[in-house]
Amino acid sequence: MNLMSTAVLDDFANLAPSLRIDLHSHTNCSDGGLSPEELIDRASNFQIDILAITDHDTVAGLDIASQYITEKNLPIKLINGIEISTVWQGFEIHIVGLNIDLKNKQLHQLIELQQEARETRAVAIGDKLASCGFPDVYQKAKDLAGTGSITRAHFAKILFQQGHVSSLQKVFDKYIGKGQRAYVKPNWCSIKQAVEVIHAAGGSAVIAHPIRYDLSGKWLRRLIVQFKEDSGDALEVVLPQMAPQQRDLMLNYCLEYGLHASMGSDFHYPSKWSDLGRNLRMPERATPVWHLWAESIN
Repeated sequence: MNLMSTAVLDDFANLAPSLRIDLHSHTNCSDGGLSPEELIDRASNFQIDILAITDHDTVAGLDIASQYITEKNLPIKLINGIEISTVWQGFEIHIVGLNIDLKNKQLHQLIELQQEARETRAVAIGDKLASCGFPDVYQKAKDLAGTGSITRAHFAKILFQQGHVSSLQKVFDKYIGKGQRAYVKPNWCSIKQAVEVIHAAGGSAVIAHPIRYDLSGKWLRRLIVQFKEDSGDALEVVLPQMAPQQRDLMLNYCLEYGLHASMGSDFHYPSKWSDLGRNLRMPERATPVWHLWAESIN
């Protein structure tokens, strides 16, 4: 972790409330709809001051985005990030890494393993969808992903584009969601492995969108306790679509377990429900995750 002086930390803490900060976004290097350049343009148009790009199990878009910011001389601070897929107690839990070193060897070794697991799973999903009457979906999803990480979202887009379902969500509900006909159990790393690699790369580990895992209160607390035991750093306590009581609950977990707080739109593509920076405001009692690396942003 980066060490910083009290003066630097205080300066950034005083400045942060006036900044627009979004610490969770995606490009078409994974399952986002915009290229890194288009995402940066949108962030600039939305007057985002600090943006983290956190693609699924890849950092491929970060250098592209950084170079574009430099070329266009845009007033955006880019935070190097990643969203690592993990398996915990049969649930797929996403761990965001923020302020990571892109040259770290352990990070790239984990990315390679995760990409191999993605490819194996994608082939198996394609086979199952073929048995459901949708031949060649794997290759079309692979083509849609291009050089980026292939995800279930790519399969959903293909079936939706072909008119087999009325919405992207219907693909998950009928075919590729957990327990459905074409679902394939993932073979991701553990939370502990993800946290260790993020820390090895000098970053902070964050549980992404904890309210979205369909966990009971009892199981969510178990997850947070395990994350804390594995030396995790923060919870994502603020999302664009979030009830006040959900935000309060996540904040209380942070306070109870001594975790920092993060916030992000989880932006994938423009929609009327969510966009970059929308409804993102850090609660007053929270200790923001950027306190762990304020010196590098200041």
